[in-house]
Amino acid sequence: MKLALLGYGRMGRVVEAQARAAGQEVGAIVTSHNDTQAGQLLPGHDVAIDFSVGGAVLAHVHACAAAGVPLVEGTTGWQAQETEVRRLVEQRGTALVYGANFSIGVNVFFRIVARAAELLRGAGDYDPFVEEAHHAGKRDAPSGTALVLKDILARQLGRTDIPVASTRAGTIPGTHRVGFDSPGDEILLTHSARSREGFAAGALLAARWVLGRRGVYSFAQVLDEVLTRRREAV
Repeated sequence: MKLALLGYGRMGRVVEAQARAAGQEVGAIVTSHNDTQAGQLLPGHDVAIDFSVGGAVLAHVHACAAAGVPLVEGTTGWQAQETEVRRLVEQRGTALVYGANFSIGVNVFFRIVARAAELLRGAGDYDPFVEEAHHAGKRDAPSGTALVLKDILARQLGRTDIPVASTRAGTIPGTHRVGFDSPGDEILLTHSARSREGFAAGALLAARWVLGRRGVYSFAQVLDEVLTRRREAV
C-alpha cells in the first residue's frame, strides 16, 4: 500500500513507523502547515489514515473523496457532521472506516461491557459509571471511547443518567474504566493501553481491509469479518 497520513502527532508517527516496518510506502504527510494542499497531495495513494483533530475531519473527507482515496478515520469529535460525511463518501463512491478506538482490545472491551450491563439489567442497586484518563495533550474530553461506553450502557440498561469522568495528565496512552456500584459491592472493568502501538496496528488492519470497497463502515464491522475469517481458518 501507498499510505497518506493526515495528522502527524503522536499517533501519526506511530502509524508511520509501523507501516514502514511492514514494508508499506508512506507518501504524503498532511499537517496543519500544508492542510490546504491536501487535494493536490492525495491522488495516487491507496489509502489515507487520519489521526488529526475533529475540526479537520470534514475537509479531509472532502479531499479524500475528491481524490478517490479510501479513508481510515481515527479522529474523534466530528460525529455532529456524520450525515455530511456519509453523503460525501456515498456520493463519490469511495470508502471510509471510522472508529472511536482502533485497538482490538478496546473493541473486545466494548463487548464485555455490553454483556456485563445485560447481566445487571434490572438489578436496580447497581449504578453504572465511566472513567477515562489520557495524556495532557488530548483535546477532546470525554474521549470518543468513553462516549461509546456510555452509549453501550445506556442501550443495555435503558437509562441515560450515566456519569463520565475525564482526566488529562502526563503521558497516559489511554485508560477506560466502567463500574457498577452498589451498597454491597462494586464491579470494575478496566482496559489500559500500554502504548499507541495497538491503535496503529488496528488502523493499518482497517487500511488493508478497506482496499477495493465502497461505503461507510465501522471498525467493529472490520473486526467481525477479519476475526471470523481467522477462526474459520484454524
